[in-house]
Amino acid sequence: MGRALTSWRGKKPSFCHDTGVPDDLLNRHAMTLSRPEVAFFLSILAGYLLAGALFAVYTPPWQAPDEPAHYNYVRQVAENGCCPRIEIGDWQGDYLGQLTSARFAPESLERLYTIQYEDHHPPLYYLLASLVYKLGNGSLVALRLFSVLLGSITVGLSYAIGKRILPEQPQIALGAMALVAFLPQHLAMMSAVNNDALAEALVACGLLWMIRCLKGNEVPIWQLGLIAGLAILCKVTIYFMLPLFPLAIALAWIQQGKPISVLARRIAAFMLVALLIGGGWWLRNISAYGFPDFLGLGAHDAVVADQPRTIDYVDEHGWINYARQLIAVSFKSFWGQFGWMALPLDSVLGGWIYRGFALLTIAGISGTLLAARSAAASEDSDRIARRHIRIIFTAAVLIVLLAFFYYNLEFLQWQGRYLFPTLIPVALSLVAGIDAWRTRLFPRWEPSRWLTSLAMMCLFALDIYLLFRVIVPGLSP
Repeated sequence: MGRALTSWRGKKPSFCHDTGVPDDLLNRHAMTLSRPEVAFFLSILAGYLLAGALFAVYTPPWQAPDEPAHYNYVRQVAENGCCPRIEIGDWQGDYLGQLTSARFAPESLERLYTIQYEDHHPPLYYLLASLVYKLGNGSLVALRLFSVLLGSITVGLSYAIGKRILPEQPQIALGAMALVAFLPQHLAMMSAVNNDALAEALVACGLLWMIRCLKGNEVPIWQLGLIAGLAILCKVTIYFMLPLFPLAIALAWIQQGKPISVLARRIAAFMLVALLIGGGWWLRNISAYGFPDFLGLGAHDAVVADQPRTIDYVDEHGWINYARQLIAVSFKSFWGQFGWMALPLDSVLGGWIYRGFALLTIAGISGTLLAARSAAASEDSDRIARRHIRIIFTAAVLIVLLAFFYYNLEFLQWQGRYLFPTLIPVALSLVAGIDAWRTRLFPRWEPSRWLTSLAMMCLFALDIYLLFRVIVPGLSP
């Protein structure tokens, strides 16, 4: 273990180097920005902050999934210290039904403070948000704006990730950045009180650091352990990152062709750092809820036992109808189904919105397959690194999808927002596919490359329309 520790304490504290390409050359090539890139980047970031602020201010109070429970966790930490325990009575299905049916009318909020069923979550976001709570005297809008600022990290890093992977195609990085920023449901979640924005920022940091290592940059192993440890302290839904880091270490080791003992030392050092940072939370949960409930999920499931169950729905409607609803509602709520799933967009603008998103998805997937076939036939000096990055992205998406389907085997949770931790890989894939079709439509018109970014930026106008013409009137008491 002593030799493992020297890998992040010594002069060369990294596991990603010896590619034969100087780091400074890689960095200059990956992050060289043209004037159009700078203009697009700043416009997207400013547009996100503006749209996010508008959503935070004008979305009716508590009309975001689980927002009262997240707010009450923050309040408990600010007033009583860390950390609360989830207990019987924290979930009140009948009262929540009254609140949502009354659209959280002020006269129905007398027991809102008792909604505390998110108390099982790791504490990192709530510790940070408690400072905002104190400074803002408990202001809901202030906490929402804090989430918007955290979300800007993910928005900015989505561009950095795309630029690292495809430095010669900045329109894909910018298009993915715009999709992450302006996807309506994602924007709504980034402007609500919850731990999603911080969790996604950590996912984005982890993906960027893994890409840096696979592209040949020196990455100190303690930094990967730090990100993993913070993920443990942030949210269970991003624990899919924990196996991805060893996978990235292994892929980098394959590229370098080093002895297997080197791989073992690197993984051991990574795990040591991650557990030193986050392992204490798992021990706390075992102490609070008993062994083996180190995640607190067993206690959570016991508290929310009267939530709608999959088996009851299947008994009444059958597996085929369940599968149809799972796919249809998950797709809709991925793009936009606001409030507590009470405001779908089927009748908005003649019902074309979901059709448009379906066409965008089909174009992205088909274009991605077309581009992948062309890339397979080409000789690219960077293709091994890109192949390994695709492995990381594919593993991330598959793990999150499996977790989503597994959770839905017990509870009815057809909410596409649960897939947002992997939104960056999904956005890059979709935008790359759309850009592949653009190159075939305009093969000789060089300025057309920016059409891909502009198309994704048009979602900003849709967001503003949905906020003031759909969300505010549709969810206000």
